Amino acid sequence: MINDQVMQALQKCPLFAGMNELSIELALGNVAYQFVGYDKRDVYALAGMPCRFADIIISGSLICRMVSLSGKQVEVSRLRPGNLVAPAFIFAKDTTLPVSVETDSKVNILRMTPETLKTLIDKDEDIRMNFIHTLSNIDVFLTQKMKVLSLFTVREKVAYLLLERAGEQNSNTIHLERSRQEIADSFGIQKFSLLRVLSDFEKEGIIRVDGKTIEILDRNKLK
Repeated sequence: MINDQVMQALQKCPLFAGMNELSIELALGNVAYQFVGYDKRDVYALAGMPCRFADIIISGSLICRMVSLSGKQVEVSRLRPGNLVAPAFIFAKDTTLPVSVETDSKVNILRMTPETLKTLIDKDEDIRMNFIHTLSNIDVFLTQKMKVLSLFTVREKVAYLLLERAGEQNSNTIHLERSRQEIADSFGIQKFSLLRVLSDFEKEGIIRVDGKTIEILDRNKLK
């Protein structure tokens, strides 16, 4: 019997999108899986290591970072409960991970082997289509991420961040979970550049800043 916390995470997982609790129970009832725990700041994987498992995050979060030869770090993404870790690499010809992944808190993971995931994909049409959709959405995400990192100015990157968070939280009052340094790293910019743009936005009456809470006063000027 899958407990409530695990089920809630699985229902958020794109692999089981549109499936009810009973369908998820039945799908996982015939395959082998285990739960694996990590402490805060544990290394989940280093860049260059192979992707060996099909892992779903049940609780906590993982940070995926890419490091340049000069040592500069760029946060590529954060994985939260329900996320499937590195789905594009599970069945790839080259399973080498291009990013290093570490925990941002205590993390609990539901772990399957690639062979187990293949069994689910082969036997359940909903899971098969959901996995295809997941891979397609990754391509869309990476395309947008590349556009933001390579083509946007610092001001456009910060505006994009604010509008994206407002959309996610469905509010003009945004609560930032990450530090200013972590946000800067995620866009490959310097922390002082981020602070300067936020200060400019505030002076122009576009936003109001109070610690990690930012209120958008004029959305149109961010577009």
